[in-house]
Amino acid sequence: QVQLVESGGGLVQAGGSLRLSCAASGRTFSSYGIGWFRQAPGKERVFVATITWRTGSTYYADSVKGRFTISRNNAKNTVYLQMNSLKPEDTAVYYCANRLGGTAEYDYWGQGTQVTVSS
Repeated sequence: QVQLVESGGGLVQAGGSLRLSCAASGRTFSSYGIGWFRQAPGKERVFVATITWRTGSTYYADSVKGRFTISRNNAKNTVYLQMNSLKPEDTAVYYCANRLGGTAEYDYWGQGTQVTVSS
């Protein structure tokens, strides 16, 4: 089992920045990578970005390309999501999730952290 804890959310004005962290513990040796997702009020949870532990390969949703950057610190078992040029539509609860090896599937999820962008 992999445990995930997100942090770094908060309230920011449009155009501002935030950095989210996702700390992994437990059976991290079995983890292929980490993905970030978000869920806005009344909407489904959607994919934001993902990164693999071993190679650092990344992939982003079109809606955040050029504004968000995902990175990892293997020594700390932590993945970051640097969010710049934030927009009100980025307001959501952000979740990180453990990615299953060689797939686009996720099994363990964190509790989420709220990001609110004011206009």
